[in-house]
Amino acid sequence: MERVGFIDLGSNTARLVIIDILDGGYYVVVNEMKEAVRLGDMEKDGTLKTSRVVQAIATLKIFKKTCECNNVDKIIAVATAAVRQARSQKVFLNDVFVATGIKLRVLSETEEAHYVYQGVINSMEIPKGLIMEIGGGSTKLIYYNRRNILKESILPFGAVTLSEMFTVNEERPEDQALKIEEFVKGKLEELTWLKEIDPDAQFIGVGGSFRSLSKISRRIKKYPLDMVHNYQMSRADFYNIYDMIKVLDLDKKMKIKGMSTARADVFPCALSVIKAFVDYMDFHVITTSGCGLREGYMFNYAVPQTLEKPISDILGHSLATYINYMRLDAAHCEQVFNLCIQLFRQLRVLHKFPRAYVRVLRVAALMHDSGKCFKFFNYQKHSAYFILNSNLYGIAHKDLVLAAFVTEMFNKDEINMNDWVKYRELLTEEDVEAGKKLAVILKLAVALDKSRNNVITEINCDVLGDSVIMKTETNGADSMLEIKEAVGASADFRRVFKKNLEIL
Repeated sequence: MERVGFIDLGSNTARLVIIDILDGGYYVVVNEMKEAVRLGDMEKDGTLKTSRVVQAIATLKIFKKTCECNNVDKIIAVATAAVRQARSQKVFLNDVFVATGIKLRVLSETEEAHYVYQGVINSMEIPKGLIMEIGGGSTKLIYYNRRNILKESILPFGAVTLSEMFTVNEERPEDQALKIEEFVKGKLEELTWLKEIDPDAQFIGVGGSFRSLSKISRRIKKYPLDMVHNYQMSRADFYNIYDMIKVLDLDKKMKIKGMSTARADVFPCALSVIKAFVDYMDFHVITTSGCGLREGYMFNYAVPQTLEKPISDILGHSLATYINYMRLDAAHCEQVFNLCIQLFRQLRVLHKFPRAYVRVLRVAALMHDSGKCFKFFNYQKHSAYFILNSNLYGIAHKDLVLAAFVTEMFNKDEINMNDWVKYRELLTEEDVEAGKKLAVILKLAVALDKSRNNVITEINCDVLGDSVIMKTETNGADSMLEIKEAVGASADFRRVFKKNLEIL
């Protein structure tokens, strides 16, 4: 296993992410740090301000010390728009190397856009999208379809530079916001390819400003999941937040829950950019990606095949990452899922569920044992908690919550439904009832691999009157243990499917 420290020196913020590279093409984050550096706040002649350089070097020294304390094998460091645009770039890079020993690689505009796209396309199941990433010194727009970039543009302004351009003493904040909106709309008019965007394309927001926006929205709505990635916000909700924030002075902005104090002064500028873009493109939903440049770089490093083509099964890769990291019994997990699929198909005449529920079963089946890494007793509850906080890629929040519900319920006589009331925004009563049936399917599948030897190879079910006759085929080994365990689920089966279960 290799441990890598990845440093992203942006125009507004410097970030360190420490990752472990696992065998098989997976990675997990084990530590991270961030500091505001504001390199995008330059002198009028385009050179980096001395105070900002001193601050950046001090931050990089801390990052390097952190890497040493965490036994990092390799440090990869990149710089983006501010350093790329600075007239004093070479002097700055040399000063950094002399002071810290860190060799910064300045990304080109094309490379920066590439890594942002890689972060999104390898973590989200959105076939057609328009990505916006607002940095401190630049704003990136990337349009893709069928997992290929079709158009991209990098606008030479970001949250920090817009703040510098439009901050006027004693001007009302809302007037400043309107000027930024008009400025951005004018720049968007120059991008003729925006008029060719497919109306079905989804708007995907990347970067710190979108993460802060997501956090504020979730706090206002009392959203039950503390999860940025794949969070969806309506245009109406965004307008409400924007109208609330754009009129506030700095002191009041810094008191907003969910707002980073280091971002409070430039955050309204980023919101004005988003407002101009949403209006211009007539988007109705903003989907936040928690993955961007850093994750894109890490995917390319840890999963080399992504250099040629994106991960085809995003959810599967994300699940496999945890199975490897937590050292779960992969063969057993896959067999349980295989049996779940067979049962799902054989019992379709009873449950009549759409195929979309297979995704829920997949997460529940592959992660049902994860809680045992914490404690065996009551492990189903621990597994459910893990799923709820896993930030799995390639799955909607609703499906993630339902998978956790199924996992907690599958091996219990009953669960406290009051614990799940807070998820009513995501789960309907129909979802909960479906979850109860999926939990019985999972319970049967786990039972039918009790020995963990793949004894049961085939399942066939016949619905005859008030009974379901389940016939099992084996690999030739004794299936007594599996059948005994499965019979133990008969009462649960009768309760949710209203049929008696006989197993042969």
